[in-house]
Amino acid sequence: METVILAVVIAVVVLAVLGGLVVGSRRKKPLPPPPPAAPDITAPPAEPHVGDEAETPREEPRRTIEEVDLPDGGPAGVVVEEPPAVEAPEIEIPEPTAGRLVRLRARLSRSQNALGKGLLTLLSREHLDDDTWEEIEDTLLTADVGVLPTQELVDRLRERVKVLGTRTPEELRGLLREELLKLVGTDLDRTVRTEPEDRKPGIVMVVGVNGTGKTTTTGKLARVLVADGRTVVLGAADTFRAAAADQLQTWGERVGAHTVRGPEAGDPASVAFDAVKEGKEMGVDVVLIDTAGRLHTKTGLMDELGKVKRVVEKHAPLDEVLLVLDATTGQNGLVQARVFAEVVDITGIVLTKLDGTAKGGIVVAVQRELGVPVKLIGLGEGADDLAPFEPEAFVDALIGE
Repeated sequence: METVILAVVIAVVVLAVLGGLVVGSRRKKPLPPPPPAAPDITAPPAEPHVGDEAETPREEPRRTIEEVDLPDGGPAGVVVEEPPAVEAPEIEIPEPTAGRLVRLRARLSRSQNALGKGLLTLLSREHLDDDTWEEIEDTLLTADVGVLPTQELVDRLRERVKVLGTRTPEELRGLLREELLKLVGTDLDRTVRTEPEDRKPGIVMVVGVNGTGKTTTTGKLARVLVADGRTVVLGAADTFRAAAADQLQTWGERVGAHTVRGPEAGDPASVAFDAVKEGKEMGVDVVLIDTAGRLHTKTGLMDELGKVKRVVEKHAPLDEVLLVLDATTGQNGLVQARVFAEVVDITGIVLTKLDGTAKGGIVVAVQRELGVPVKLIGLGEGADDLAPFEPEAFVDALIGE
């Protein structure tokens, strides 16, 4: 019996071992075929770690940082865009003022010598009767010489022609030249006062109605002064007219003059005060103040102009107050002149637009009206077309000599 049991046990063990071998052989999977051989590719060099030195290909020599071409303004490989350069305005050199009116005489003659030619034609008549003298008077009045100056000139001409008797064209021209020079005035001081003896800077205030060329004249006057070797500060006290300060600043930048300005519709007196203050601190020779020029019939605005004058004079007295008049307005210009003269003490007159259809007689009329001389005249739109008034050159232009 024991033998039988032992045999059974051995049989069971043998079967178990044989069963495990069969199961194991069923679970084993076949291995996949080997992959095809990879192509022979050289791997890139590994990136160096921080602190390691990068490898350089053997066939290329190593270069220092100084030898590597880098874009301007940044590290290698980085393009840095530079901001566009802002060009400083080019400083212009104005032409000298000496003899400027003589150089512009042809332009003056073209527009003015209708007066001189008309007078010479009438005076050359063989018989100068009353009708002829009336025509001479009309010619002078049409040229805006004014009633009283016209009467004075006609009386002197009648007397001298009567004494002269026979008259050649040359004699008549000389006679007319002498009398016109007396009328215009050769003994008046026409210097624009910008150099006080006891201090710096000289202070000039420019006044006038808008439309007469006031701001442009201020800018051109700065050029005149710079051309004569002066340094200038501009005060943009016309704060009520749009772009007036910009316009004046542009004129200043052209010749290197500093412009003091304030907010739009700001206090003009404050701007004028600051302009003189900065002019003193900078040590310049002249401060030019452009003032507002609204309608002269508005009393409040004229009072404001008086305020500007008073505020400026807290620094120092005004050396010059120039009234800008449009020569084409004729007798209307005289009305403006009277009103401005009541508010500020006008010391000189600037006549603009004498290059067009202007009538040269206004020079005589306005001087008689205000008792102050014409000091500057504008003969065109060019930057250097503002000239010191020279009586001889002016009269020669009138009579076409």
